[in-house]
Amino acid sequence: MMFHIKKVLSASQIAQCRALLQQANWADGRVTAGKQAATAKNNLQLPEECDEARQLRAIVLEALSQNAQFFTAALPRRVYPPLFNQYSGQTNSFGNHVDNAVRTHPATAQHVRTDLSFTLFLCDPHEYEGGELVIEDGFGGRPVKLPAGDLILYPSYSVHRVEPVTQGARVACFSWLESMVGNPQQRELLYELDMAILGVREQQGESETAVRLTSCYHNLLRMWATP
Repeated sequence: MMFHIKKVLSASQIAQCRALLQQANWADGRVTAGKQAATAKNNLQLPEECDEARQLRAIVLEALSQNAQFFTAALPRRVYPPLFNQYSGQTNSFGNHVDNAVRTHPATAQHVRTDLSFTLFLCDPHEYEGGELVIEDGFGGRPVKLPAGDLILYPSYSVHRVEPVTQGARVACFSWLESMVGNPQQRELLYELDMAILGVREQQGESETAVRLTSCYHNLLRMWATP
């Protein structure tokens, strides 16, 4: 299941991110790729410990922490520190690959099981040609190209790629997270139940039905979650 989460970043946050990205020095994107992915990866990436990357991470993590839809869809337990990449010129694509099952942060040695991946777009679609994120779903793949500030959240086990950028530059934030609920079917069921509860509340307020459904949600989360 994929989730399009709109306006994760405000216009001012996007402008702040883009100003930082313009002054940064980019490196070869293969530095964080696994063995298989490295053969398909051809892009640029910000070094994880440069000043701009640290400031950008703080902006993104703060925005994610305040986004209710991101929380209910992902139920995040651990988020790998967000990274930033660019596709343009000769470094303009990333062929079919699957993300590593576990990411280990080089500085902290903390392990993150990659249940979900996300891409947070920092450029608008009209600023570049090509560059679609294509996530294979058994029906030929779904191309994703979102407005700046929007995020796509999708299962890390999915085969996916970034199509070649033929004009302009595609700049984005990306990362992986470990969910408190590792089973994707359970996680999706909790999301649908939470959305149903919101619908009942909008129609009925804090009715007896809303309270009972909320109780069911939290009891299921209590059974399935690893905090």
